[in-house]
Amino acid sequence: MSVVVSTHNLGKAYKLGEINRKSLFKKREEFWALKDINLEVKDGDLVGIIGRNGAGKSTLLKILSRITAPTTGHAEIRGRLASLLEVGTGFVPQLTGRENVYMNGTILGMKKAEIDSRFDEIVAFSGVEEFLDTPVKRYSSGMKVRLAFAVAAHLDPDILIVDEVLAVGDASFQQKCIGKIDSSAKEGRTILFVSHNASAVEALCRRGIVLEAGGVIFDGTQTEALSFYAERGSAMMKPVFERTDHRGKGGVRVRGIRLLTAEGKESRAFPSGHDMTVEFEFESEDKKAYTGVSMEMTVSTLFETKVFQQSTKLTGVTLDPLPEKGVIRCRIPRLPLTNSSYKISYRLLANNGYLALDALDAAVEFHVEGGDYFGTGHLPPARLGPFLVNAEWSKE
Repeated sequence: MSVVVSTHNLGKAYKLGEINRKSLFKKREEFWALKDINLEVKDGDLVGIIGRNGAGKSTLLKILSRITAPTTGHAEIRGRLASLLEVGTGFVPQLTGRENVYMNGTILGMKKAEIDSRFDEIVAFSGVEEFLDTPVKRYSSGMKVRLAFAVAAHLDPDILIVDEVLAVGDASFQQKCIGKIDSSAKEGRTILFVSHNASAVEALCRRGIVLEAGGVIFDGTQTEALSFYAERGSAMMKPVFERTDHRGKGGVRVRGIRLLTAEGKESRAFPSGHDMTVEFEFESEDKKAYTGVSMEMTVSTLFETKVFQQSTKLTGVTLDPLPEKGVIRCRIPRLPLTNSSYKISYRLLANNGYLALDALDAAVEFHVEGGDYFGTGHLPPARLGPFLVNAEWSKE
């Protein structure tokens, strides 16, 4: 197969500075969003690009899409390329949806007759027929992304680049998009797909590339890349008291998090269907007596997909009065999760939710391994979804 996308020592630097009164910039520093990227993508490749926020994924795709220019090196594209990087990228707000379809098609090198032949299919897929002659500036973000994806996917590009914009649409539209990407792949098109949805990457892609701090740290099969990313994330996670990315006013800080089994033993691995207790050890920094205090805990996959949220407010528990130091506990009975790895984020709030005292994303990680949730010895694979739900089956 021939190479259709290649990069050679590709790099992108941004200038960072501080404004002061004496000069425009007190200091100027370079931040390298990408550095020394050397990649080859062959015709028909299905490539998933994964990495944490800020790893350089979107910057790479913007350079390949000719939206931004590299600082060093260059990229070569062979074939017609369509990209969907941001909601409404390339749309002119003052033009109607209809006019933007034709304008985008023209930019992609399509003739009017070609756009005419696909126009009805594009509109039907987008679901914005009623607003087709309305200026795009009046569209919701969901409407924009539906029309933008419909245009990019239906104008027969040789190479399709899709960033994590599908999260804007509703669940049914996301499934339509994934189905369209899958059918495009089966037709032999080259696809570069950025997503935090591990299931989508595993299902749609054959190759996986992991970016970190602007560089490629892994290139292999999509399954190998997902495993590498998960294991690396676990190894890099620091204890809560060492983290410097806490958010909030800071009057009260969580100093540590413990995960306990039903027997009270600390662990990071729990079987499905067993109890798990999360302990948040906190300490006041300003000795103030805060009222209207609540705690939120969000569980997500390692790829940023939210699984569920639990809070004292949801369960009608009050934390007032909050002592100067102590422990807040949350027990999850019969952990209803499939075998996989998960992260816990939290927010400690006061003034009935209007004041964030402390918040931290991906504060701690845990793993669900084995277990017999249903009492039958069977569990569904994690790729079918993170939740385990009891049901009663019968027949007449």
